[in-house]
Amino acid sequence: MALIFSLIFLISSAVFAAASGEYGFSVEMIHRDSPKSPMYNPSETHYHRLANTLRRSILLNKAVGLLDTAEAPMFNDRGEYLVEVSLGTPPFPILAIADTGSDIVWTQCQPCPKCYEQTAPMFDPNKSSTYKIIPCSSPSCALAGQERSCSDRSECQYSISYGDGSHSNGDFAVDTLTMGSTSGRPVAFPRTVVGCGHDSAGTFSTNVSGIVGLGRGPASLVPQMGAASGGKFSYCLTPIGDSAKSSKLNFGSNAQVVGSGTVSTPIKTSDRFNSFYSLNIEAMSVGGKRFEFPAASALGDGANVIIDSGTTLTILPTEFYSTFVTAISDSISLERTEDPNQFLDFCFKTTNLDFEVPSVTVHFEGADVPLRRENVFVMVAENVACLAFRGGDGQSISIYGNIAQNNFLVGYDVTRNSVSFKPADCSAV
Repeated sequence: MALIFSLIFLISSAVFAAASGEYGFSVEMIHRDSPKSPMYNPSETHYHRLANTLRRSILLNKAVGLLDTAEAPMFNDRGEYLVEVSLGTPPFPILAIADTGSDIVWTQCQPCPKCYEQTAPMFDPNKSSTYKIIPCSSPSCALAGQERSCSDRSECQYSISYGDGSHSNGDFAVDTLTMGSTSGRPVAFPRTVVGCGHDSAGTFSTNVSGIVGLGRGPASLVPQMGAASGGKFSYCLTPIGDSAKSSKLNFGSNAQVVGSGTVSTPIKTSDRFNSFYSLNIEAMSVGGKRFEFPAASALGDGANVIIDSGTTLTILPTEFYSTFVTAISDSISLERTEDPNQFLDFCFKTTNLDFEVPSVTVHFEGADVPLRRENVFVMVAENVACLAFRGGDGQSISIYGNIAQNNFLVGYDVTRNSVSFKPADCSAV
């Protein structure tokens, strides 16, 4: 089961083979509500789009609660950021969700008798000279995970399902995957393990063709890049009100997060949820008052929160949430009001976000991350600002969402098992 982190990779048709040694390249990121996005609806106001964003985030969190166990424009689908990759030889551009909570890279393929509706042309493996289905006898078949199976022809089959009930099944194969870069030289990754879906369904948009897994497992795109990424990627997300401004997703040497203000926290290993980037929050503070974060979690192994750029709100344990947000509410002088969309609990009357707020700090293990006003509050209407936190349902996993990550350069190093944070102006990065 996996948590969708919605990014879509837009890939160039040219091919540039990654050189030996770590290579650095960056991918432009566009918010799903940007005018550049295929998801953009010009008839909606900013507040309508925000309401839809919060609805998706809340529905996604409910789905997670049921769990038991390169230069490319990046658009957001469900979790707010979408990317294009090219697959095959010659390169065939596909729109796919980039997902930090899953590992397999897959797209819908012809023939696809049980596929969800897709508006873009569908990848035809018969037209790629580098496409090859993996035999069940190959060690690479193990990358398909525990749900893998064998066809009548002893060919490897993958099967993956997500927390919201979506799924994809099909052939497990190798082919060349190409990503663009801001240098203008596309980067090709030959013999990338991919899923060629013939049975896919769920809550996918008709504008997307599949998923690019960026999780922690061996089938994820990050380890498959090898020396080209060095096991590192980073991103810098612009605030939710600046969706027309682009951000970047960086790989390899471009993904370094260093310099003044940089702090790092270890990634925890979870046997139950090994695709997620699981972290440990020790406490959160408001002003000078520190609130200890619950240590117990379904994640286990010293982790109590998932960091996910596809979830908009930060989801907190129920009792902790009540105490923490009440402390913030009691520290500001604004008048309380209702959220017109009835998504958020702590809202206040104001004409803009330029009001005094207490200092709020997230105390990760080994890393204190001070939040700014735009990380704590979100304008949901012209005169209403709400706290960008929500309580879990008692069973859901805590999630560190993307509003809390706005205007931070966030770096993932899967080799050193760490996530780093550095304050930044993401619109200028």
